[in-house]
Amino acid sequence: MSPRFFNIISSDKPVLVDFYADWCAPCKMMHPVLKEIKDQYKENIKVIKVNVDRNPKIAEYFRIKGIPTLLLFKQGQVKWTGLGVQTFQDISLAIDGQISTTI
Repeated sequence: MSPRFFNIISSDKPVLVDFYADWCAPCKMMHPVLKEIKDQYKENIKVIKVNVDRNPKIAEYFRIKGIPTLLLFKQGQVKWTGLGVQTFQDISLAIDGQISTTI
């Protein structure tokens, strides 16, 4: 298991993790949505991608059964889960709920 990964998700700032695979067509649909999230929230959130084929232990630890799966972490705890392709609006609602609790 990656200590670096756990260090990243333990941040006080929300961390959105995209579990994906290179061969997954729906995962590729998430790229423009995640870019929009990054552009909108800038330094208020961190967005990272975890390839489930290259990081099977992390995917197994979080019981990722299908991809794409998005997990929103804050201080190491899962605050929101998005299964399948998610919209900007759905993700931003989850992020807004976490950002407002830090202000």
